[in-house]
Amino acid sequence: MYVCCFNEEIVAARYLLVLFFKETEKNIPCSENFSLSKTLGDPIKIRAWNIAGLPTDNFSVDNGVIVDNSRRWPLMIDPQGQANKWIKNSEKENQLSVIKFTDTDYMRTLENCIQFGTPLLLENVGEELDPSLEPLLLRQTFKQGGMDCIRLGETIIEYSSDFKFFITTKLRNPHYMPELATKVSLLNFMITPEGLEDQLLGIVVAKERPELEDERNALILQSAANKKQLKEIEKKILETLQSSEGNILEDESAIMVLDSAKIMSNEITKKQQVAEKTEIKIAESREGYRPIAKHSSVLFFSIADLANIDPMYQYSLSWFVNLYINSIHDSNKSKILEKRLRYLNDHFTYNLYCNVCRSLFEKDKLLFSFLLCCNLLMKEIEQQEFMFLLTGGVGLKNKYKNPDPSWLQDKSWDELCRASDFPWTFAIDFNRVRISPEWRKIYDSKEPHSVPLPKPWDKTLNALQKMIILRCLRSDKVKRHAIMIFVTDKLGKKFVEPPPFDLTKSYLDSNSTIPLIFVLSPGADPMSSLLKFANDKNMVANKFQAISLGQGQGPIATKMIREGMEEGTWVCLQNCHLAVSWMPMLEKICEEFNSETCHPLFRLWLTSYPSPKFPVTILQNGVKMTNESPTGLRLNLLQSYLSDPTWEKLLFGVCFFHALVQERKKFGPLGWNIPYGFNESDLRISIRQLQLFINEYDHVPFEAISYLTGECNYGGRVTDDWDRRLLLTMLDDFYNPDIIENPRYTFSPSGNYYSPPKGTYEDYIEFIKVRWFLYTVQVHIIFGLTSLMNIAERKYFYLKVLYVHALLQYRPRKKNPITLNDKCYSLLH
Repeated sequence: MYVCCFNEEIVAARYLLVLFFKETEKNIPCSENFSLSKTLGDPIKIRAWNIAGLPTDNFSVDNGVIVDNSRRWPLMIDPQGQANKWIKNSEKENQLSVIKFTDTDYMRTLENCIQFGTPLLLENVGEELDPSLEPLLLRQTFKQGGMDCIRLGETIIEYSSDFKFFITTKLRNPHYMPELATKVSLLNFMITPEGLEDQLLGIVVAKERPELEDERNALILQSAANKKQLKEIEKKILETLQSSEGNILEDESAIMVLDSAKIMSNEITKKQQVAEKTEIKIAESREGYRPIAKHSSVLFFSIADLANIDPMYQYSLSWFVNLYINSIHDSNKSKILEKRLRYLNDHFTYNLYCNVCRSLFEKDKLLFSFLLCCNLLMKEIEQQEFMFLLTGGVGLKNKYKNPDPSWLQDKSWDELCRASDFPWTFAIDFNRVRISPEWRKIYDSKEPHSVPLPKPWDKTLNALQKMIILRCLRSDKVKRHAIMIFVTDKLGKKFVEPPPFDLTKSYLDSNSTIPLIFVLSPGADPMSSLLKFANDKNMVANKFQAISLGQGQGPIATKMIREGMEEGTWVCLQNCHLAVSWMPMLEKICEEFNSETCHPLFRLWLTSYPSPKFPVTILQNGVKMTNESPTGLRLNLLQSYLSDPTWEKLLFGVCFFHALVQERKKFGPLGWNIPYGFNESDLRISIRQLQLFINEYDHVPFEAISYLTGECNYGGRVTDDWDRRLLLTMLDDFYNPDIIENPRYTFSPSGNYYSPPKGTYEDYIEFIKVRWFLYTVQVHIIFGLTSLMNIAERKYFYLKVLYVHALLQYRPRKKNPITLNDKCYSLLH
């Protein structure tokens, strides 16, 4: 039972016991193919469990068998709600009661269930259970007045033998103390790839071929009823034989019972044979949709891994399935199955990418694209090569001396030697201990990713192998170029260009029962965007209420939510991370949301910094958003324009200036001596002041707007004198008469960055998207830096991407994920 709380791969290790038994000299008897469900499970009961919602994969079925046979009450790790759904459906006829620790009367419900022998489900528990449950977990019953009794706290109640107790938790990686683990049966009900694939296959077939899925479901029910009836007939025959006295051939009633049982059994067997043949034909038709189910299953486990990076990156299975169903409805249709599946694949993959990207920080968006790409191509990727790309290989001290330390670093030489173990080998002559000089051309190039490899490697190596070579020679170019090119080549360019922040779309994806969550980052303030959006929706004055959470603010926030639910107003709770003790109450309030009690116009907006204490259920089911400045000048400038539909040329200048001061942060002390939290509010107030001066004066007062923007709005955050001097110098390039008078005013000596000609708002958007510059790769000269300045920034990001990806591959089980992230951060620095 020890391995039950681990995943399917670890549980498979128990089958190694079979090999151990075979190898021992005592020849211990054992089965060739051991299966817990075949040994302890009842096929009739298992089929009923599957109908009730238990996934059909072997791992989930084995868990169900353990729940049914274990002497201890089960505690099920259930982040996707599979166990909850199964228990609620299978025990529904037995008057199942459901409680949470947040319920005020949960102990009363518990006592009633114990007395009357009805099943009880305790859901959404944390890493600790109420100590008052210990007698129940240990089943410390005793006799009193001839009745079984149990003591809960100070109360003694009767204990019914029919009582069943189930416990579930939403935590995906809980750490339970040994004292608790020995009192319960700890089971991992996290969905498996095979179980999810089967569910997604059923959904897509039900939508595409509803008659096929309806017929299959009817056959499953009929088959279960037939098998149950056969079991009852067998039981009846055994009872007849047992109760018969004397010679059974002389017992007419017994013979009649046996004859009728035989006739009925033959009829049921014939029906069952026909049903099984039909079921096989239906299964063959359903298999045509297997590729999209398998593809989508990979996508789900790609986003499930994101919680290892940040505790706010959590997504529920129901959210994923709803997105899947929407893609089935919205994607292009075709009568040709292959085309239809391709349309559905492409639509769902990009739809998922867009929905997940809006909840990720900018630093993690390229990592997510790379993770998505690698998981989808895992069958095409050689595992050893992939791990080498992530880690650089592992080896002892290199016995070969670096042939040319003047340009080749020892770290690069060690990785080259380790990479030479691959079959495609490297251009290294170990007999002479030298490396071909043609490789130095790649090292010296400003664009090594575009330099063709020496023959024959330029034709024989695939994209991943070329990335390994680039990793060894120029790791600083892997992030911005190699990874982006790799993802673009495999998935498309749109997967490296995250969609800009769109509050309207997020609002449309929500309803009165789904909270909208802003995940905050240093320098980001979504309130200005939210207030502007509320004004557009006419949710102003008493229709919009906001409160910053903290000590003593919980009851006020509760009252605001209750009033908002009734009156249909918007409620914004800011800084939820500061009210950790009130979070369980917020979770309870959100769980009570339903379409009957919530006004259709009601919306609950939440803002919070990443916190492991933020309620998981709200994160999984809410619409999460980040409002950071996008990575890259073009996306940064595009977001500024999309959020403020003005088309003055000076607006282009101030938006460009805002993008530059944001992007310089990536260069560390080379960009700013001290990192500053420039945010969207600085840009918004600068734009309002600019518009005010343009409307009030015949000529633009550049000195005034330069002072307000440079000294007050942005300069108010700057504390270093040299940083202030740099800021004002940069601003002079954007606030001057030439930007208005010169139709092609350039912002850089290269001329690649220039002011667009005067036009409409749509012209400016088109110019930013297409005409301004065609590549997302940033040019160092616009920052006033040399080309060498990119190396530090790119190398840092590259190491971070690969280290975190390696972390996701191993998925270590630690109590505190924050500590693990801190260790990664310290290693990168």
